[in-house]
Amino acid sequence: MGRLGGAFHPLGLIIIIHYQSSIINSQLSDINYQLLGKVRRIEIKTRGLSQNIFAGQYHSAFKGRGMAFSEVREYQFGDDVRDIDWNVTARFNRPYVKVFEEERELTVMLLVDVSGSLEFGTHSQTKRDMATEIAATIAFSAIQNNDKIGVIFFSDKIEKYIPPKKGRKHILYIIREMLDFKPESQRTDIGYAVEYLTRMMKRRCTVFLLSDFFTEKPFDQELQIANRKHDVMALQVYDQFATELPNVGLMRVKDAETMHEMYIDTSSRRLRQMYARRWTEKQKELKNAFSRSKVDSVSISTSDDYVKKMMMLFDSRGR
Repeated sequence: MGRLGGAFHPLGLIIIIHYQSSIINSQLSDINYQLLGKVRRIEIKTRGLSQNIFAGQYHSAFKGRGMAFSEVREYQFGDDVRDIDWNVTARFNRPYVKVFEEERELTVMLLVDVSGSLEFGTHSQTKRDMATEIAATIAFSAIQNNDKIGVIFFSDKIEKYIPPKKGRKHILYIIREMLDFKPESQRTDIGYAVEYLTRMMKRRCTVFLLSDFFTEKPFDQELQIANRKHDVMALQVYDQFATELPNVGLMRVKDAETMHEMYIDTSSRRLRQMYARRWTEKQKELKNAFSRSKVDSVSISTSDDYVKKMMMLFDSRGR
């Protein structure tokens, strides 16, 4: 309680609360400014990439829903007779044909893993930072092509669903959520997330599944079913530390999803070999799962130039 001149002051509590509230508001303002700064930096970088680099690859890699009727015009030599509009032809006593054009507008869904393991990173950024940049680049490429974009954040549950929309304001909201979102769970269930996507999205859409794929639960069946209905691509984001252990002696490690801690002796050559072999085996299992599901995929390290990796994926689909 507050005191003034040695006596109790009835406004003391209010003064203290107001003072503390001002500090909290100031801290929140600082956090908001920092967040807005991060959003802005990501927008500048990824928007430039989508405009200058990905524009052609994205357009050619992803097809629209089919051909849509555009207009009718008079028949010209060489036109396909199957396109003749007989009703209009009869009305004007001369042949007219229907003109079709590709229906370009797509719905793009980002299926983003927000489990605890994505917070890890030994280079200049975490796996989640990398996933955010990749997702932002895809999102800006989508709106350039007049496509809608939506997001599903998942752990071992559906953390948040953002319905597909168009526009820069919508994309900035998505980026902000990716940077600042705090999941309720730290664990991973990819199969559950993919199954939710299949149920939620009634019309065919293009799906980018972003994850490190650190999970012991199989998801092949759900991925196969989803890819029959939608066009699914898997983007694996990983840290180089996952491929091999450094030789630094005794090390304390913690599982970011189960919070289990233990000590390991990285000076043990046998342990390092087992660790590297386990990574190779898991990658082989993952590639086989994608192959069985007929899902295009790419693996991107936090130390990689993700632009090159994404362009390789887009180019392979555009052929």
